[in-house]
Order: sequence, then structure tokens, then C-alpha cells
Amino acid sequence: MRAARPFLYDLPVGHKILAGLLVLLLSTLLIANLAFISAAYWITQESMAPSAMRTLGQVFASPALSAEALASPAAAEQALKRLDGHAPLRGAALYGADGARLGERFWGKPLNVPSNAGQLDDWSDRHVRKSRITQLPLPENQHGHLLLIASSELPSEFFTGTLSASFGIFIVSALLWVILARQLRTLVTKPIRRLEELSRQVTEREDYSLRARISGEDEIGRLGQAFNTMLTRIQAREQELKDARDEACAAEQQAHQLAEDARRGHRKLQLEIQVRSKIEKKLTGFQHYLNSIINSMPSALVAVDEQLFVTQWNQATCALQGLQRDDALNKPLFLVFPNLESFSSTLQDVIQRHKSASIERVSWPYQDENRHFALTFYPLSGASGRGAVIRIDDITTRLNMEELMVQSDKMLSVGGLAAGMAHEINNPLGAMLHNVQNLRRRLSANLPRNQHVADELRLDLDLLERYLEQREIPALLDGIDAAGQRAARIVNHMLKFSRMSDRQLAPCDINALVEQAAEVARTELQLADGGDLRQLPIELSLSNRLPQALGVSTELEQVLLNLISNAAHAIGQRKRQVPSLAGHIHIRTRLRSPWVEILLEDNGIGMPDKVRKRIFEPFFTTKDTGQGTGLGLSVSYFIITNNHNGQMEVQSEMGAGTCFTLRLPVA
Repeated sequence: MRAARPFLYDLPVGHKILAGLLVLLLSTLLIANLAFISAAYWITQESMAPSAMRTLGQVFASPALSAEALASPAAAEQALKRLDGHAPLRGAALYGADGARLGERFWGKPLNVPSNAGQLDDWSDRHVRKSRITQLPLPENQHGHLLLIASSELPSEFFTGTLSASFGIFIVSALLWVILARQLRTLVTKPIRRLEELSRQVTEREDYSLRARISGEDEIGRLGQAFNTMLTRIQAREQELKDARDEACAAEQQAHQLAEDARRGHRKLQLEIQVRSKIEKKLTGFQHYLNSIINSMPSALVAVDEQLFVTQWNQATCALQGLQRDDALNKPLFLVFPNLESFSSTLQDVIQRHKSASIERVSWPYQDENRHFALTFYPLSGASGRGAVIRIDDITTRLNMEELMVQSDKMLSVGGLAAGMAHEINNPLGAMLHNVQNLRRRLSANLPRNQHVADELRLDLDLLERYLEQREIPALLDGIDAAGQRAARIVNHMLKFSRMSDRQLAPCDINALVEQAAEVARTELQLADGGDLRQLPIELSLSNRLPQALGVSTELEQVLLNLISNAAHAIGQRKRQVPSLAGHIHIRTRLRSPWVEILLEDNGIGMPDKVRKRIFEPFFTTKDTGQGTGLGLSVSYFIITNNHNGQMEVQSEMGAGTCFTLRLPVA
């Protein structure tokens, strides 16, 4: 069914309507046939069969025929043969004055009927078929019995006629369906296709003078009118842009002419003052040399004058802002670099006091991700006046490496502790679970040894078992066992956390793993407020051309389930503050060579910066007591970074949600 849904969505509108009508037609025929057969069966069983059996019973109840039929078994068999050809009958039996069965006759498979007339009433109550018991009068105030059993099957001619009528109705309905299909094609499909063709022509030819033909005042006609209105407005704006472009070209030509006049005057001046020309050439060469040095620097450099107009703009700044040097020079700084506007007071202070300043870390969006930068402001003074130089360094990689090193040190420092604690806890934990098992065995009444000791002490084990159940002792033992099993799972996680993984990495289909983890999460996990996770939408945006990544599928699925569970808990916390919140989880996959990235986002409660820096620490948790162990994210971080040679990052903001990024090496 899930595989057929994309096909149904891709069908044209007319085909969807026709398909719906066809399904409605077939459903109507099926329901009508079932209703007709049920009604016929009810009429046959509730009206025809009882009437026929009552008539036959009255015929047999005549004294002469009763005496003849009950004279002997042979006479009974002969009398029952007279019932051949009565369609409603399935079987019949005659019983003598002593209640013994004299004869029986069945039309079809034999039925199990009572051998004595005294059993007829009970048999009739238990039997599902319609039956009638008729007393047959005999001399000397005696009487026999006639048992008539009705058939519960309808004749084959009825089904043949029903199918023939249904086939005829289907043929007529199919003809009407074909006529309706032609009308739908004329009234719905053709206008929609004309709009589609017009859209394609406008897109390919960029001809906004085209207009849609209006065929009526229905929804499609109004859609065509709206499309024509949109084309008219676009055409008007295109003309305005063309006029503005012509004016800009004229202004540019005038500017070029003025520049040419200035160059001619400059050439004349150079001929008159050759010494100055040589000095200017040297200065120009030196300026190009300085520009080359500035452009070759990896840091973004921006120079401004005292009025904060741009006087220098190197290549690194072009790459950072996506704006060429010629387009940025002599422009207001905050117009070409809006992200620096929040530091205007700092920049003015550097220029006025002639003292440098630095900003250790700022975050700006860059190429669909959040990047971190360090800013340094240097004062600048010269013959042309005061100014400042702004140096911008991308420190994202350095900060990520520092966080990875901090997390790696934390994980290594607690590895030995986790292993030692796990082994120390395992010994008393195993003894506790073993003793719980022995308690259940020694309290059981099914073991011979327990029964023997109870007999020696004159103790009733059944009474003891009822006492234990009323005092809820088995429930307490179950609680001890469940708590022990949960502790055993925690110990197992600690052992996995402390060991290097010896599993073999293999190519994995990341999209398939994400889909499987989302499906498992929908059926097994719950929100923090007790709601079912199946009510929380998990949106998947999977890359179509994603290569396989090296990993262990079970461990990666464990990490994804843990992250989805944490996202659901965060959404549940925020829904307590904002009950009307429509929570959602969004999982994306993409290729960022040499990594395959998995991004899991939610709109939950989010995390402050001090919590975000500690979430990968073992035993650190923000959940209530009893709801979390603080090992989920630390184990997940260990699996990704240590077992898979990958990376794991988190970005979060209070009240806005959280985004986890997993990076795995491409297979």
C-alpha cells in the first residue's frame, strides 16, 4: 500500500477522479450483491422453508398416511421417498410410537440426527439449521414424530442470475464511466494541461506576453485569470527593469567618458613632469605588491576611513561576503558588510582613541551553516586621515578541534573508571538476580524438595502461596528482578563505553538506517509527557545520491534511536510550557565530502551553552531522577568518534530547538 501511494499522487487530476468513480462503482456492485444474496437467504430460511415444512407436516399428520408410514421401517423409508424433489428440504426422519427412529433420508451429505424422539427438542435447540417436529397420530392415543430439516444453501441458479445481472449493470456503468471520462477530459484535464503548457512556454522562452485562454468561470477559469494577472504584473516589472537598466547603461557610458577625459589629462600631466611619473610608477608598483600580499593572506581584511567607507577589500573578504572588490570599495561599511554593524561603537572607539581591540568569538551564518570568527580592529593613520583595519579570522575548525580534544580527553579519563565500576557492580548484581531466582524456586509448590520440607513442617504450600500473592510478594520479586535487569543493561553500556570496538566496519546504507530507526521510534518510544511518539511527526529529507558510509548498522541505529528519544523528551518539556506547540523532528542526510552527514533537528526546549558543553560527559543528565542515567549521549559520542572514526556535533538554543550533526567517513 505504501509503495502505491507515490503512484497515486503522480496521477493527473482527471485520472484520480475516474479512479475514485471506478472504485465507488465496484464497491457499490459488491455491496448490492452481498445485500441481495443475504436478503434472499433470509427470505428462504425465514419464510419459504418454515412454510414448506409446515405444509409437509400437515400432510403426513393425516391418520391414514401416519399409520401407513409408521407401520414398519420399510414403510417409513418408502414414505420418506415421497419427499424427493422438495427443494427446501435437506433431510427427514420418522420416529415410531416408542420413540425409536424407523427411517431417515437426506438430500446431500448425511446429517447426524437423534436416534430417539426424546432427544429431538434438545437436538433442535443445538442445531443451526431450520427444522420442524410434527406429531403423527396413531390408534389408541399414541403418536409418532416426523423431523423435517431445511436446507441452508441457495440454489446455483440464484447465483448465476445474480452474477448475470451484476455483469449487465457493470457493462452499463462502464459505458457511463467512459462517457463521464470524456466529459472530465474536456472540462477538467484539457484546461489544466493548457495552463501547464503555458507555464512551460513562459519558463523556457521567458515571454511574459503570453496569456491563458479562459474557458469558464469555475475554479480552473479563476486560476487562469490569476495566472494572467501574474503574467501582466511580471511583464510590467520586466519593462521597468529594462528601463532602469538602460538608464544605468547611459550613466555608465557617461562615467566612462568622464574617466577617459581624466586619463587624457593625466597623460598630458605625465609628459610634463617625467620625474613625478617615475615616482608614481614606483608607488603604483609598490601598491600592487602590497595588494598582492594583502590578497594572499588567509584572513579577511577590510580597511575603512574615518567616515567608515571601505578603502581596502581583499580576496578573503570577497569569498566571505560574496562581493567583489570593485563593488565594495568606497561604499559604506555596514551596507556591504551588515554583520559588522553591531560593532560600530567598537570601531569608532578604535579610530578615535587610536587603540586596537579584539572580539574573541562571533557566530555568523555562512554557506548553510553557522561559522565562528575572531575579530581584531587596528587603528590606521596617514596623510589621508584616520581609519581602521578590520581583520576577520575563521576559527570554526579550531574551535571544533578544541571541543573534540576536550571530549576525547574526557572519554579517555573515564574509560578505566567505567570498566572498574562495571566489574565491581556485576558481582553483587549477579548474586542479587541469582537469589531472586532461588527465592522463586524455593517458594514454588511444584518442586518435590519444597513439598517434602513442607510436609515435614506440616506447612500447606498452597495456603502459603495465597498468602504471598495477597501480600504481593511475587510483585515485589518482579520489581527486584526488573531493577536488576535495568542495572545490568547500564553495566553493559558502561563496559561497551570503556572498551575499544572490535567490530568490523562495513558499507552501510545510511538512508535505510534512518528510515528503520524512525519506524522503530514511532512504535516503541514515548514522549516525556506520556504521549505516543506516533503522534509526533518525524520528517525525513534523504539525499537521493548519498553514497554508503563505513559503520556498524546496529550501533548507528542505537545512536539514532537515542537522539530521537532525547528529541522527543525535549519536545515534551517545551509542550509543558507551550501546550499549543506542534512538535516535529526533522532528519536530513547529505554528502559533505569526505563525510556522509546525518542532521537531526527538533523544536524542543533547547539547551543553554553551559549544558551544551557538558552533554557528552558520562553520567551528566538534565532529566529528572529515575528518568535518565547520563550515559546515552556519552555512549553515542564514543560510538561515532571512537568506533567509527567520525565526528559528532551539537547546536542548540534555548526555546528554539537542537540540531545534532553526525559525520561518518564515506565507504
